Amino acid sequence: MSAFSRVLFAFSALIIVLFFLTTTFPTSFSFTNTNSFSHFLATFHANNNNNNHSPSSSPNDQTHQHQPILGLWRNPFIAFKGINDISPSPASTNQNISRAISPDVANCGPVELPPNAITEPFCCPILPSPLKIKDFKDFAKPNAPLRVRKPIHLVDDEYMAKLEKGIAIMKSLPKNDPRNYIEQAKVHCVYCNGGYPQKPPFQNLKIDIHRSWLFYPFHRWYIYFFEKILGSLIGDPDFAVPFWSWDSIEGMQMPKHFANPNSSLFHNLRDPAHLPPYIVDLNYHVGADSTTQDQQVSYNLAFMYKQMVLANTKEVFMGGVYRFGDQAQPAIGSVEQAPHNTVHKWVGRADLPSQEDMGTFYTAARDPIFYPHHTNIDRLWGIWTSLDGGRQDYRDDQDWLDSEFYFYDENLDLVRVNIRDSLDTKKLGYVYEEFEIPWLNASPKPSRTKLERQAKKASFLASQNPITTTTATKFPLVLDSKVSVAVTRPKKLRSKLEKEREEEVLVIEIVDLHSDKDVKFDVHVDDDEEMLSGPDKAEFVGTFTSVPHGRHKSKTRFMVAISKVLENLEAEEDEIIVVTLAPIVGKGLVSIGSIKVEYILK
Repeated sequence: MSAFSRVLFAFSALIIVLFFLTTTFPTSFSFTNTNSFSHFLATFHANNNNNNHSPSSSPNDQTHQHQPILGLWRNPFIAFKGINDISPSPASTNQNISRAISPDVANCGPVELPPNAITEPFCCPILPSPLKIKDFKDFAKPNAPLRVRKPIHLVDDEYMAKLEKGIAIMKSLPKNDPRNYIEQAKVHCVYCNGGYPQKPPFQNLKIDIHRSWLFYPFHRWYIYFFEKILGSLIGDPDFAVPFWSWDSIEGMQMPKHFANPNSSLFHNLRDPAHLPPYIVDLNYHVGADSTTQDQQVSYNLAFMYKQMVLANTKEVFMGGVYRFGDQAQPAIGSVEQAPHNTVHKWVGRADLPSQEDMGTFYTAARDPIFYPHHTNIDRLWGIWTSLDGGRQDYRDDQDWLDSEFYFYDENLDLVRVNIRDSLDTKKLGYVYEEFEIPWLNASPKPSRTKLERQAKKASFLASQNPITTTTATKFPLVLDSKVSVAVTRPKKLRSKLEKEREEEVLVIEIVDLHSDKDVKFDVHVDDDEEMLSGPDKAEFVGTFTSVPHGRHKSKTRFMVAISKVLENLEAEEDEIIVVTLAPIVGKGLVSIGSIKVEYILK
């Protein structure tokens, strides 16, 4: 081929490529940006925002439009991958490019349910036609009286009668009324079991608010709208849903009003063995050994201390970062694991496939006790941020702040909310009544002396040939029986400043989890594998619990803060710690990809 022919051929190829690009991608897309992936995201969001926010519509009364952006979702490099799978260059993390999660409410579909589900797989809430969406503007006026959420064990019968009345009215509403009790329960189901997809081009990724930084703000908004609807129905806009204070000694029983068969708060699908005066087990699992009431209270208080006080970073307490284009369930937070999951399981029927109703997410909100349970979870988020003079959540991350949810309000309007508007409960018109917190001073003590622990560790390490460290252990490790692993700490003898700035965190990568099964395993550090310590001891550092809510296998992270643990165990100068995983429920249904120590800024 002559030189002229080669030039002509190259020029023709260039013309074809340019023609393909201009017809495939929107006209506003340009390759002049040095980072094409960043520019793709920016252009996608610009076009998507234009579609969802028509200039002809006011921001408070918008008609949702679906106009697919031709070409973007066809790109073979991104069509069936999340953003995290693409490994973009550092420039693509430009903070000007929003990666906030927002559900595609107009494309809701059947949810993923565990096998032998006892109800229909359709949880999509009613949608208005045409689809009109209002942005949330109902902030409390300055100096207006605030709704006060009180602990159930301190409210009187008259107050509880209002809650009963509101629930009864909601249950009596027509099925096509979005304020109907079951319709409200469907809202929880759709966000927890994958009814909503992410928006294009990641519509193949289903949204799940669990095991991520969405857990707390979603439930705050969910309870907020439930409370507003209930107050409107009973003619008392100042009414506040009380909280079940299972973290206080007086509140460690199922509230008596929920055990009355003649009350709208009663529910058939609960474990009859756990009705009052049975003490709740905040580290519960099916088949758990019974103990004395005093011992159970001691276990509960020590467990709360670990889940709240020791979990002093946002990643450990709130869960992992979850952005637009990411796979769901990146990492689970401490309180979400337990007592959130464990109380769900404790209330649900142990003789049903997935411990319905409270014991599985697709039916959990059908039980009226769900709401005071989650009101307490919301309260604990507020308490956590105040510990140690103030702790940092994700409020410096724009993607978290801009993440959105959709709910019906008391006026039957579909309302779009974001996380940034949920951070100050006073702006939402409510506060929590303060009372004594007994677990703040319930720091667990070691079960053995330092000498006994060191002797046990030395014996374990000597028995390994070669030493079983995280680099030598064969992963993935199917957790079908107790296993101990020697984990090397990257740092020891940390300075005072390092300890103040960063938390030492044990990170367990879960690479294969059966989401349709009940799974629970406990984690111990420098303990005796043959005689593991109880939840009121320092060697017991955490528990992983999974509530069945699907049929798929998933991956996630389990993180445990151990700086204070190592101090209590006098192991701060040790190069190696011995981590023991003890499967409690679902042996063989979870595989561990790695166990390591990381240091996370507080």
